[in-house]
Amino acid sequence: MTDRPIVLITGASKGIGATTAITFANAGYNVCVNYQRDAAGASETVSRCQAAGARAIAVAADVADPAAVARMFAECDARLGHVACLVNNAGVIGGSARVTDVLEATLHRTFTTNVFGAIYCLQEAARRMRTDHGGAGGTIVNMSSVAAAAGSPGEYVHYAASKGAVETLTVGAGKELGPVGVRVVAIRVGTTNTDLHSREGNAARPAAVAAATPLGRIAEPIDIAEAALWLASNKAAFVSGTILTVAGGLLA
Repeated sequence: MTDRPIVLITGASKGIGATTAITFANAGYNVCVNYQRDAAGASETVSRCQAAGARAIAVAADVADPAAVARMFAECDARLGHVACLVNNAGVIGGSARVTDVLEATLHRTFTTNVFGAIYCLQEAARRMRTDHGGAGGTIVNMSSVAAAAGSPGEYVHYAASKGAVETLTVGAGKELGPVGVRVVAIRVGTTNTDLHSREGNAARPAAVAAATPLGRIAEPIDIAEAALWLASNKAAFVSGTILTVAGGLLA
């Protein structure tokens, strides 16, 4: 064990999660890299964190399964120690569809991953962090989306609704857990340069969003990762129950 604080990042085998893991490693954290299926991607993230001087491990778990989440945190405890920061990054869009056409299976997958999964992970992290239970405090960073405010009509209303729930979770849990040393915050993420939209069947969306964004581009993963690192740091020690929009002025 070392004196480096520990961060657990869900969905960290690729995209925003992987960049966030590496950014935290460069900033002096040891890192628990969660993944569901992409073991090779998680291994690459671990290697890059280790190259930055961190102790890093990969732990497979479906965040929609509370038993798997409990096992993940227990493995992190045993191999690294208790988390000082949780980044709730794992999420799915569920494909592009009008709200009247969204299938029940898509709704179930979207909400169990994006909402239930965020709550399961928050519960496990808070049990370890809260000062009234012997913890040292900590920070939980939830990943939301500009879709929560925009609604994403004709594309992702189901996804937007799930991220609206994440924002409500952030506000409520921030008020509940603040008195016991746990800050809960969220990032309202703008469209980001990853392969997510291609995988979800809407490859043209990033270019369209970039054209409508005041800063003239979509986010890079490092834009989101640096925001998460700031929110986890003592520089944001008086920030809780707050949603930080990182979207290039799109919602300004």
